[in-house]
Amino acid sequence: MGTSYLLLCMGLAMSIKQATALTLKQLRNEVGLSQEQLARKSGIDRTYISGVERSVRNITLDSLEGLIDALGVTSEEFIRRLHIELIKQGS
Repeated sequence: MGTSYLLLCMGLAMSIKQATALTLKQLRNEVGLSQEQLARKSGIDRTYISGVERSVRNITLDSLEGLIDALGVTSEEFIRRLHIELIKQGS
């Protein structure tokens, strides 16, 4: 694999990470939950949620599922919103 391919993949991974962070934060704000409230509702530590929302922590799929459930949205809705965010980043 060439260097340009690896850089492209790294850029895509960063975009997905940032889009996930923004999507989670937007949904949390829309439902009117603080990070602390979301932490209690999901059983996930507030500092972890904060790190994910700031794109400094990598979220696991299990944790993502827990947050999506606690936010009261379906996985399909989260993916739809994530897709919109990725398109915005690509513009």
